Amino acid sequence: MRRGLPGAVLFDRDGTLIRDVPYNGDPGRVRPMPHARAAVDAVRERGIPVAVVTNQSGVARGLLTLGAVEAVRRRVEELLGPFDLWAVCPHGPGDGCACRKPAPGLIRAACAALGTDPRRAAVLGDIGADLAAARAAGAHGVLVPNDMTRPEETAAAARTAPDLLTAVRRLTARPEGADGVLVPNDVTRPEETAAAARTAPDLLTAVRRLTARPEGDP
Repeated sequence: MRRGLPGAVLFDRDGTLIRDVPYNGDPGRVRPMPHARAAVDAVRERGIPVAVVTNQSGVARGLLTLGAVEAVRRRVEELLGPFDLWAVCPHGPGDGCACRKPAPGLIRAACAALGTDPRRAAVLGDIGADLAAARAAGAHGVLVPNDMTRPEETAAAARTAPDLLTAVRRLTARPEGADGVLVPNDVTRPEETAAAARTAPDLLTAVRRLTARPEGDP
């Protein structure tokens, strides 16, 4: 996805849309992440389909039932509004499925159901597996780090955003000429950093990201 609006925005669930409570099947423990409702609404207002792509290995581990996963889904939609699609992987790490992130199956299936090419889709997540799945599917991945995101995952991400609303605003901004990268310093204003479509912590990182192979290329 190089220009224009995304064909769909796919959100990871735990740690991205809602607080990560491991193997949670209790709707009463669902808490949205900061700006989550505003971010999803901003995508909806552009007429872009929204979906959730989530690993729920607690089902395979015997810690969750599919009914509990469904109950949490209903609570998420009560808090954040309806999503066009939910794609859930119930398998465990050793099951060898093609859908569990970092495999691309969930993203490909969601895009097929929504009628969009994965190359026009954006995937927002909080860990490296989310971005690896996006890359494997040919989609546009954006890391929105939280306290559980490992520093090396943030450093390796080609695209990051400080919060979900900023990520969405950058994705849905009208293109203005050539792509630019902001490398903030001590005199860069916070609002300039927040408004920038692409940022890098230093000049070397910016150049490495610009010269890296596009996602989906062999």
